[in-house]
Amino acid sequence: MESEIFAQHISRKFNEDLENLRTQVSNMGGLVERQLAQAVEAIVSGDSELGLDVARRDVEVNQFEVAIDEESSRILATRAPAAADLRLIVAVIKAITDLERIGDEAQRIGMLAARLATEAKPRDRHDELKSLGEHVQEMVHDALDAFGRLDPADALAVVEEDKYVDQEYEAIYRQCITQMMEDPRTIRRFMDVSWAARALERIGDHAKNISEYVIYLVQGKDIRHTEIEDVRIHVERGERG
Repeated sequence: MESEIFAQHISRKFNEDLENLRTQVSNMGGLVERQLAQAVEAIVSGDSELGLDVARRDVEVNQFEVAIDEESSRILATRAPAAADLRLIVAVIKAITDLERIGDEAQRIGMLAARLATEAKPRDRHDELKSLGEHVQEMVHDALDAFGRLDPADALAVVEEDKYVDQEYEAIYRQCITQMMEDPRTIRRFMDVSWAARALERIGDHAKNISEYVIYLVQGKDIRHTEIEDVRIHVERGERG
């Protein structure tokens, strides 16, 4: 797939610049995946220290975003890329914004984990958040994998998966409301649980966004606000533009 999209340039340095850009996105994605995994682990296990550690390390994600953004701006200014090369840089700039926001949500979950750890531990150890967290982690991983391999079919699968994450979040939210109504003493805890679930749901949205950029990058079509059936047809036909 990659060879069909990107031609080799006369300038070896330009080729190296583009490859380095993709590598940096991959590295940033790996960091964000680790942050998310540890945030979910912290809230499920009631590990206050791990939650605070995740929150503190959000600065590393921010530094990645700034560095990649600066490198993208440099390439735009010095290379005047066109066609697929330009789409790559646009997709990179958009993708790192979503990755940074995933980092923000992981930080939020880490802080909530630290607070929930000080309260009475539920028997289920927040199993509902564990399930949603694992689902969202899979979406982020698959979105980054599709971005790395420039695979629109796998990207489409992530886009379609987002609706199931939304359903899981809504179920957790309704459960939290029910619990708070039945026992007002649990309001604080279930408010935190619902906020953590909301953060996970937003991470799913960002994974979906990254996958949409893959389809844009490979096929040159912006699929935002497009019916999923139309997107599926477009991807299956391998249409461009």
